[in-house]
Amino acid sequence: MSYVSPKIRSQFESLSVELKNEILSRNVHMENLHDLISVLETIVSEGEHVEKST
Repeated sequence: MSYVSPKIRSQFESLSVELKNEILSRNVHMENLHDLISVLETIVSEGEHVEKST
């Protein structure tokens, strides 16, 4: 189960519903903005990999 710290809740909530759902589906623990950015970078990286393979 994913966790979003209250310290970064407002930044998390500013994301699109689709992106929030994708993040939460990854079972991540986000305590700070660095953690959130890391998950976002992973999603972008995976998206770029999919685009290159199609």
